[in-house]
Amino acid sequence: MDFVIFVIAMGVLIWGADLLIGQSERIALKFNIPEFIIGATLIALGTSLPEMAASVAASFSNKADIAIANVIGSNVLNITLVLAAVFLIATNINPSRDFFAKDSTWALVPVLVFILMILDGIITRFDALLLLLLMGAYLIFLLQDAKNIPKEDFEDLEIGLFSWGKTIPLLAVGLVLVIIGAHFTVESASEIAKSFGISEWIIGIIMISLGTSLPELVVSISAAVKGKVDMAIGNIIGSNMANTTVVLGAAALAKPMSLNASAYLFDIATMIMATLLLVFITANKLYTKSAGISLVIILGLFLNNTLENI
Repeated sequence: MDFVIFVIAMGVLIWGADLLIGQSERIALKFNIPEFIIGATLIALGTSLPEMAASVAASFSNKADIAIANVIGSNVLNITLVLAAVFLIATNINPSRDFFAKDSTWALVPVLVFILMILDGIITRFDALLLLLLMGAYLIFLLQDAKNIPKEDFEDLEIGLFSWGKTIPLLAVGLVLVIIGAHFTVESASEIAKSFGISEWIIGIIMISLGTSLPELVVSISAAVKGKVDMAIGNIIGSNMANTTVVLGAAALAKPMSLNASAYLFDIATMIMATLLLVFITANKLYTKSAGISLVIILGLFLNNTLENI
């Protein structure tokens, strides 16, 4: 029964996030915000809503392992699964944006800051504020950079008929679904872990992180198929930035979280390795199927190690 509740709750969580993403994108387009900025900010933050809701709910329930494992697992999956899928599916990847010069380092910095924060075994509310401040700095950077984007980048952005009377209620419904879905996702996942004798860390880093990464996977593949690779890659970089800053920050702000980092060195190291590989790929513009296969290899090692620990 717990597994059925988990699947339904995850579906409700993703459905709610989809409503929020869709309506947020329409608002952005109404105000002529360019495609990449939408991908790296609104869609990235929107697709990170399931992670944030799940991690905050876990933190409130004194399940810090689930909250932190969800962030680490989501970061790894966004790069090794979602980005790999984009590289393997898209027929022509030639982004107009220099992701190395402008963006990939922003995905690495919060990971390194996170490592420093967990050395003392706890992520405090002060740490949380610093993480949120880091996300604020990234958003300011993107908005400043948007001023230099040519006007022709706005030409293909269509929103159709826009109505605040429809958008606001849908945003509210989406938010309620996310909150309810997150609560039951965490609680049912915890019960599944207990019934099978599996640690909450394993549940968080595999089941919950995989489920909460589905929006990123769907959005990025859809964007890649449509040839909008800037939006696809921007979504992944922005999502990882949001996971490590907003998701982790919100969870720690709700309640400080303890972590025995030495017990999860492989998972943390994998997140660092995947992020460094993202920087390497963008630095050398290796937007190829070979790069996608390399990412899948990292994913295979990550999953194999996790499954061996069950």
